[in-house]
Amino acid sequence: MVSFEMNDRKKIGLGLTGFGVFFSFLGIIFFFDKGLLAMGNILFFSGVTLTIGPKSTMQFFMKRQNFKGTISFGVGFFFVVIGWPIVGMILESYGFIVLFSGFWPTLAVFLQRIPILGWLIQQPYIRSFFDRYRGKRVPV
Repeated sequence: MVSFEMNDRKKIGLGLTGFGVFFSFLGIIFFFDKGLLAMGNILFFSGVTLTIGPKSTMQFFMKRQNFKGTISFGVGFFFVVIGWPIVGMILESYGFIVLFSGFWPTLAVFLQRIPILGWLIQQPYIRSFFDRYRGKRVPV
C-alpha cells in the first residue's frame, strides 16, 4: 500500500534527490567533472530509495519494461566512475528517459497548470507536441 503522508524519511529522500540533480548539473557545467557527476548519481539514487522505499525501488528498477533503462543507467554510472563521464552521461540520459517515460504525461499536465508556462504551452505548435505524446510511452 502506498502512503502519501510526508514523513521525515520522505523529506530527507526528496532533499537527497534534489541535491543529486544539483550536483549532476554542476558536474555537467564544470565540463563533465566525474567527481561531481558520481556524487550526483549516488545522491539521486539514495534519494529515490528513501522517498519511495527500498522494496518499491527494487520493483521499479526491475520491471521488465524498465530493464533497458536500468541497464543503461547502471552502465552509464559505471562509465562515470571509471573516468569516461561523457559516455556515461549519454547512457544515463537514455536510461533516465526510458525509466521515467511513464511520468511524462503527468509532468505535461503539471506544467500546463503553471501560470505563465501554461499559457506558453497552450500555443498551437507547442500544444500539438504535447497532444501527440500525451499518454504514450517513449518507444524503446
